[in-house]
Amino acid sequence: MPRQAAAARAPATRPVAAVDRALAVLGVFADHGRPALADIARGTGLYKSTVLRLLDSLVGAGYVQRHDDGRYRLGPQIPRLAVAYEAAFSLAEQVLPVLREVVAFSGESAAFHVRQGEARVCLYRVDSPQPLRDAVRQGDVLPLDRGSGGRVLLAFAGQRGRIYDAIRRDCVAALSGDRSKDLAGISAPVFGRNDELLGALTLTAPASRLAAPRARQLAPWLRRRAAELSRTLGASAGVVERMLAAR
Repeated sequence: MPRQAAAARAPATRPVAAVDRALAVLGVFADHGRPALADIARGTGLYKSTVLRLLDSLVGAGYVQRHDDGRYRLGPQIPRLAVAYEAAFSLAEQVLPVLREVVAFSGESAAFHVRQGEARVCLYRVDSPQPLRDAVRQGDVLPLDRGSGGRVLLAFAGQRGRIYDAIRRDCVAALSGDRSKDLAGISAPVFGRNDELLGALTLTAPASRLAAPRARQLAPWLRRRAAELSRTLGASAGVVERMLAAR
């Protein structure tokens, strides 16, 4: 039995049965660029009346389009998913080597934070080899208004205030005790195509190891790495030059 058909005939009492069937319908498009109703029914093992109901939902959500000749094709939401899928992989491929470089150069932990609503997420992280380090893990949700990474994300989203004005001017934030009294961090913005703010490149360490003199040495270096990463990710020459020229 085809995999799509097996998924389509899952017991109706399963909470995800409708999702399984909708995915089975979409799966038919991998083998038929513009399938007719009969093609989808045959490929999924579903009744035509069931397929029609599923197609109505998929058309309404933009995942499928119906031609005047009665055939169907994938809708505009599918390319958007494909772009997001490719972007996620290209971002990881570009960011993770930089995080490893930060750890190798500084001996401290490195992370890449992105905004998620009114919080931030540690999207990627490479731990310091030292046994004493902060306990944040990849995927953790952190405050947006505390810590160098969150402050950078807010600053380049237009947040008002002296601290944010200074971060926008310097293109870097070096803070101690902002999120936790025992932690210090340095963060710089990372931009992509159309100069969109993608996230914050962040170095974190116990405050005892990242005192002000060392932070002042590391901050310009981290900003330069964020600028070069921004260049790689498609930021304009103007944005990259402004980051490199910041004091």
